[in-house]
Amino acid sequence: MAVRTLAETSVGDTIESRSVTVGRDSLVAYANASGDQNPIHQDEAFATSVGLPDVIAHGMWTMGAAGSVVEEWAGDGGRVVEFGTRFTKPVVVPKDGGAIEVGGVVKSVDEQTRRATVEMTVTSGGDRVLGRCLAVVQLD
Repeated sequence: MAVRTLAETSVGDTIESRSVTVGRDSLVAYANASGDQNPIHQDEAFATSVGLPDVIAHGMWTMGAAGSVVEEWAGDGGRVVEFGTRFTKPVVVPKDGGAIEVGGVVKSVDEQTRRATVEMTVTSGGDRVLGRCLAVVQLD
């Protein structure tokens, strides 16, 4: 995979929107890996009893999935030098699975530091699930 260069990156460039799917099996695996065994992520009856529409994805899973899209665009995960967001809405994961749509646009390019700031758009079911989602990418 080629690493993104300064010469091929301009303000306004886009990261084409793509869908990242999530199933309940992924939530179980994420819970086991992260240690976050909150039942809202695995137990439908519990999730609905506390007012949620269904099981929801872990916020950090959602952030990581969005990060994987910008990582792919950058050409190397080590090129993503900053990544931050606010969690705005949960990602609902029904029995047959869910998805997030992830895209982005280059908001600035600093030629001196060879870094691009990318504003990510992350939605699920038409709702924005991450807000103020920004990645800073080191360019070759």
